[in-house]
Amino acid sequence: MNWLINIAYYVLPFLVLLGVLVFVHEFGHYLIAKLCGVKVAEFSLGFGKQLFGVRDASGTLWKLSLIPLGGYCRFYGDDDASSTTSNKKTLTEEEQKYAFANQNPFKKLAIAIGGPGFNYLFAILIFFGIFAFVGKIEYPPIIGEVLDGSAAQAADIKSGDRVLSVNGNSVKTFQEFRLEIDMNTTGWADLEIDRAGKILHKNIKLKIVTDKDGNVSERPMVGVTSVNTVELSPTKMGITEAFKESCRETWRITATTLRGVYQMITGVRGTDELGGIVRIAEMSGDISKAKSVIDFLIFMALLSINLGLINLFPIPVLDGGHVLIFTIEILLRREISERTKEYIFKFGFALLVALMFFALYNDIVHLVKRLVS
Repeated sequence: MNWLINIAYYVLPFLVLLGVLVFVHEFGHYLIAKLCGVKVAEFSLGFGKQLFGVRDASGTLWKLSLIPLGGYCRFYGDDDASSTTSNKKTLTEEEQKYAFANQNPFKKLAIAIGGPGFNYLFAILIFFGIFAFVGKIEYPPIIGEVLDGSAAQAADIKSGDRVLSVNGNSVKTFQEFRLEIDMNTTGWADLEIDRAGKILHKNIKLKIVTDKDGNVSERPMVGVTSVNTVELSPTKMGITEAFKESCRETWRITATTLRGVYQMITGVRGTDELGGIVRIAEMSGDISKAKSVIDFLIFMALLSINLGLINLFPIPVLDGGHVLIFTIEILLRREISERTKEYIFKFGFALLVALMFFALYNDIVHLVKRLVS
């Protein structure tokens, strides 16, 4: 009976989450392609054998496939779902007008960006709905990471500590906590902390750090980051402010993700945080078990941003690889040879498979640690 419960909590939310995000991504490609005059041969949720399909009036086959771990849009005239090869020699002159391979690079570029663009638009719409009708997302004053060599590390501040007050001033959000530290003029901060229900007092000598944000300035720093979880305040926003805040929130998540990727590449951050489908299934299950629909929607928005961003990375086979190639063709004012593209996409496919296996390895290690702990 437990396995049925686990399916309900982990497998079903994961399939719903992935299905929605894949549909949004591929629909972005589909819609921009239609606007550019390109026919779409197939729109598939999943890979492999077709389970169900229906063809619309324009000739597009909408289908559900066996392996529910992605999806694709195959354009008219393409030999494969990745649009890396075409069969334009078999098309009539009239048919070639609607083939993806025969479009100018500007249209190809727009179609390639359409998928990631819709992922971003979807995330903005989710945040907009939450801000306008539920309340503002706020980050709680909970310590996420304690930086090495920081004032917090010297004062034995731990990840998971919740800051209740700074110098006697109550703080309800991480932003308020940071503001109290910034406004400090004594060089010391008296923190009241809740650590697993135990109230502690920490008198911290702040470190003065040079902050280069366009203007070089010195700021007192504790040396901690916030957790990734969010809380909702009852404060609802107007339509205009909700839209602006949803765009700001989407940008903040994008910037944070890019900073994390850069830290992994430079070796500052460990690559064990890189996860794949198992980690996503685990997280979606945990959220569906313990939290609300709003938390699930926020998680969906976060993953939609990450899906859009990752697909824009200049890796061949991904949308970003296509974007790079079409941009080069625009600059060169000529098409790159099919042979060169074939080599580029083979390299990209090998790199993508390697990353997937590495993420799967991290997922398995993470899952084993969780089961034995």
